[in-house]
Amino acid sequence: MKQKRQSILDNDFYKDQILDIDKNNTEIVSLAYGSRFATENLPKNVIPEKSSEPKVISQLIEDQIKIEANPSQNMATFVSTWMEPECEKLMSQAWSKNFADQDCYPMIQNIHKRCIGMLGHLFHAPDDQCVIGTATTGSSEAVMLGGLALKWRWRKKREEKGLDCSKPNIVFGSNAQVALEKFARYFDVEVRMVPVDEETHFCLNPQRAIKYIDENTIGIMVIILGSTYTGHFEPVEEMCKILDDYQRKTGIDIPIHVDAASGGFIAPFAFPELKWSFELDRVHSINVSGHKFGLVYPGIGWILWKSQEFLPKDLIFRLNYLGSVEYTFTLNFSRTSTTVIGQYYNFLRLGYEGYTSIINNCLINARRLALALEDLDYFNILCDVNKKINMDNNSNSLIKGFKPCLPVIAFEIKKKYKKNKPYVTEANLSKLLKIHGWIVPCYDLPPNEQNRTILRIVVSNTNDFFIKKFFLNFFFFFFFL
Repeated sequence: MKQKRQSILDNDFYKDQILDIDKNNTEIVSLAYGSRFATENLPKNVIPEKSSEPKVISQLIEDQIKIEANPSQNMATFVSTWMEPECEKLMSQAWSKNFADQDCYPMIQNIHKRCIGMLGHLFHAPDDQCVIGTATTGSSEAVMLGGLALKWRWRKKREEKGLDCSKPNIVFGSNAQVALEKFARYFDVEVRMVPVDEETHFCLNPQRAIKYIDENTIGIMVIILGSTYTGHFEPVEEMCKILDDYQRKTGIDIPIHVDAASGGFIAPFAFPELKWSFELDRVHSINVSGHKFGLVYPGIGWILWKSQEFLPKDLIFRLNYLGSVEYTFTLNFSRTSTTVIGQYYNFLRLGYEGYTSIINNCLINARRLALALEDLDYFNILCDVNKKINMDNNSNSLIKGFKPCLPVIAFEIKKKYKKNKPYVTEANLSKLLKIHGWIVPCYDLPPNEQNRTILRIVVSNTNDFFIKKFFLNFFFFFFFL
């Protein structure tokens, strides 16, 4: 007679271990789909009473974020979505190192200072050893610091002359990124927003801006290197000359802060002849995002002042409770050092040669895509990426001879096409692309042109094959509508 196979449950020890789950306070198996969360909702608003196996939670969270957009298909973002594996490994060693703890991690601070010096040299500081600055969590924080320095210096000058300093104002174009408006609202500064339109290339026009300036203007924030809306560069040098003339007539000295969040790593490598940075006397401070075309993952921005005289001492705080005397002038305090390490790696790894090659490739691919869209004759191209400085230049080169701008394609569907097919809109095209994984934002232009809706494509780290694939998908979906 065939002997019956013994069940593991026949053994009292194993029976207790397997069936008495509450007693053991653990999962039956360390697999996500064999855990209690395979049939129960993950906790959303209350921390769970019991612990769980790390593999289980890791897998379940990974399953949730898998359904999000593929970063490589996100044509909306200016933020870096890829870094070299060697750099990722290096950055992982700094997760636990607090950037604010200067005494404990002096080498991190040395690397930070080297990055400031390198950026000072890149931005033509008269003496890159005298430039002062700091890493921030992004350009939003950097803009706040730049604006605060303008306000403090303006107020001190007014107080020394016995003048009223209760009504500070700041001037920028209506195409400004929201961080500039945040600064004004958070720190009680009147916003004087200069209207923009197609005539001004949808960005700040110096001739218009000068009409908004008076003795209470703490400065002009110029988003020269890349309007978020259309990628245009604003004319910093022209603005400086107009302010020079204004000072000769009125005696009022108006400084400039350049918001180079997107283009601070574009202009030096692709348009080195363009004057916009510290080589202009009136430019006192610059912010730039390392996590955009500085090619670092999100979480790193930079603010630089030409020299220490432009950073008021009242904004620098002294502390000694971390082990030694330290000085800080950021809005944020504790944070990881990973992105500073990533920025330093890129500076050393890429050098001028690497950055120039990558930035030019981004611009070439953007120009190809813009020219292809223009050839369809269904779109108005509103950006400068495919426009040559000399319109008589018949060269086929996609590197030289083009107007300085970001690798951005901003465009709208022509009215004559929408008139025949009113259901074909920028919004519907954006939604259809998103369904198939492509993120192409659709939004209204700034005030004064808010009745016009456009689409925008940002070309960052990518290749020719990827651009062709996107164009074929775009072409198909457009005519599918």
